[in-house]
Amino acid sequence: ELPPSEFMQVADSTWLVLSVVSNGREPPGCQATGVTKIARSVIAPLAEHHVSVLMLSTYQTDFILVRERDLPVVIHTLAGEFDIYKEEGGECVPVTCDDVSNGFLKPKPPASPTLHPVQSPQTRFCVLTVAPDTLPAIATMLIDVLFYSHSPPWDAATGSQDLDSITFFSFSLIEGYISIVMDAETQKRFPSDLLLTSSTGELWRMVRIGGQPLGFDECGIVAQIAEPLAAADISAYYISTFNFDHALVPEEGIAEVIQLLQQRQESGR
Repeated sequence: ELPPSEFMQVADSTWLVLSVVSNGREPPGCQATGVTKIARSVIAPLAEHHVSVLMLSTYQTDFILVRERDLPVVIHTLAGEFDIYKEEGGECVPVTCDDVSNGFLKPKPPASPTLHPVQSPQTRFCVLTVAPDTLPAIATMLIDVLFYSHSPPWDAATGSQDLDSITFFSFSLIEGYISIVMDAETQKRFPSDLLLTSSTGELWRMVRIGGQPLGFDECGIVAQIAEPLAAADISAYYISTFNFDHALVPEEGIAEVIQLLQQRQESGR
C-alpha cells in the first residue's frame, strides 16, 4: 500500500518466516538463548546449503526469514532435524520433502565466506516489551524517538571502525507482541512502569557486522557470528537489517565475544 518513491528501496525477493519451536529435546545444561540456541541446528546447515537468511530476534522468540524461492532447499535441509509445518487457514499442516521436491536445488560447492569487519560501540542497550493496551501511553514518545530524535551524521555512523556510540532503535509488532531495543539513555525518557524487561534487568552491548551494506545474496553471515558464540554458550539477540547485521550480547560478556570474533577473523585469513 506504500506509494512508490525514489527514496524507498525494496529488495527484489519475497521472504517467508520460519519460527523455531523447542520440543524439549535440548541437551541438559544448555543455557544459550537467542540466535546461538539454533546456531548449529538451523543457521549453520542453511549456510552450508547457500541459503541466505535474515535473522530477527524479539523479546518473546526468534524468527528466521528465508527467500521464498529457497523454500525447497530449506525444507530438504531441515527435515532430518525438525518436524516442519506450514500454516493453512490458521491450522498447522505437516510438510514433507515430497511437497517441495520439484525444483529442489542441490547445494553448490562450498565457497570461502567473506570475513566482514565487526564493530563494538560503547553504547549499552535494553531489550524490552510493552503490554499492547499500554502502547497508547507511550505512542507520542515512540514517534519522537523514531522520526525526530537527533542522530549522528551518516559518515560518522559508517566510516569509523571504533564507534564510541551508535544510534539504534528497533520496534517490532508481531502477532500482537511488542518488542523494543533501545539504548539505556533513551530508555530514561519513557515511563519506567510501562516498559517490561527480564527480571535481571540486564544491559546488552552490540557488535555490528559489516563495513558497508551487506545485501542479501551472501550466505553464512549470521552463522559466522552465531557459531562461535554458541560454542561458548553465550546468548545473543540478533537483528538483521537492510544494511547491516547486529548482535546484542550480555554486557558482562562483551570482552569474551570480541576476543572470540577476532580469533575467528584471524583463523579465516
